[in-house]
Amino acid sequence: QVQLVESGGGLVQAGGSLRLSCAASGIIFSANTMGWYRQAPGKQRELVASISSGGSVNYADSVKGRFTISRDNAKNTVALQMSSLKPEDTAGYYCNLRLPLNLGNYWGQGTQVTVSS
Repeated sequence: QVQLVESGGGLVQAGGSLRLSCAASGIIFSANTMGWYRQAPGKQRELVASISSGGSVNYADSVKGRFTISRDNAKNTVALQMSSLKPEDTAGYYCNLRLPLNLGNYWGQGTQVTVSS
């Protein structure tokens, strides 16, 4: 079955960096839009960044200039490089795969990012 597995979360000081990675299996990775979402306690899940099959990217305003999303289709992975981290970035981060024609989504189990002051 389709599986997305995130890694790379952890505890970091404000101003520090983390690199998240998501590995997909059971699906043709290159044909799909990939994204990173996050959800903090008591808040709705929000899109952080996405990258299309053609490499087009978009970012939430709150992370523009600090986060970079990339994909490696040969390795079936998508990464989120996070720099200049802020306490407000603290959340569970979830990898998302969007099927062509918006037919559905798959989600990873999440990885926790905690940014201390």
